[in-house]
Amino acid sequence: MIVVFLGPPGAGKGTQCQRLVERYGVKHLSSGDCLRRERQKNTDLGRRAQGYMDSGQLAPDDLIVAMMTQEIAAADGQAGVVLDGFPRTLAQARELDQALGGGGKKVDVALNLEVADDKLELRITGRRSCPQCGAAYHVAFNPPRKPGVCDRDGAVLVQRSDDTPEVVRNRIRTYHRQTAPLVDYYQRKGNLRRIDGNVEIGSVTQAMFGVLDLLVA
Repeated sequence: MIVVFLGPPGAGKGTQCQRLVERYGVKHLSSGDCLRRERQKNTDLGRRAQGYMDSGQLAPDDLIVAMMTQEIAAADGQAGVVLDGFPRTLAQARELDQALGGGGKKVDVALNLEVADDKLELRITGRRSCPQCGAAYHVAFNPPRKPGVCDRDGAVLVQRSDDTPEVVRNRIRTYHRQTAPLVDYYQRKGNLRRIDGNVEIGSVTQAMFGVLDLLVA
């Protein structure tokens, strides 16, 4: 089973991916994690990617596709894979399908986790963390006992620089702009499934299970 998992920043993809791993025994493949691993291992792919990144450029589509198809092949003994953060562009989606088709495989389903922009902004801009112990909080959903102060060690909580409202709105706009063609692509192929991410976490999980259970039945 090969699953493409689409969703904007703040949608909760990390939590849901972990639940898919636990239920189905699939491997979670994050393009960012895979890229960092290739660089740490100093592989040919890692060195090529590092060259682009050192010069301030994005790694080209063919390099990313080669890396991810290699990761998919390495997970062949498992129940499947969940692709997180990949493909990011229409070109990557097409190249992925071509690469998979050469090995008799295909993307079985693309899950599109949909969350209203105002909810995304609230989720992201409310995040806070402790700079000393790393504890995570949220001003609305998981606040510390004393506002702005870590429960564990009393340190002043901080907000990530990219979690400010202006930056978050730009990240969301960028996501929509980049992802809209992917949603259309998988919709036309007939394997897109829309998941309502505005509801509570457990309901999102059950909706995904309802889609994937049909694939593994």
